[in-house]
Amino acid sequence: MNIGFSGIEAMLSGDPATGRFCHGDAPSMADVFLIPQVRNARLIEADLSPYPTILSIDERCRELAAFDAAAPENQLDAPTN
Repeated sequence: MNIGFSGIEAMLSGDPATGRFCHGDAPSMADVFLIPQVRNARLIEADLSPYPTILSIDERCRELAAFDAAAPENQLDAPTN
């Protein structure tokens, strides 16, 4: 996982097209694919501190109603433990 996130962080932090989201200032499919990976990394308690660009994009996405509604824990069939 670290190798993949390291590559994504390097690409996002070095690309002038990166804005508030992966590509610009509006969410795109890139964000739709990235955010579940960040969630999975959190589930296994991975250290995400080396990836500040990824974390800031994740924070912005999680503020959006569409991302919140799509979160696994907000699905009708989500476990209620």
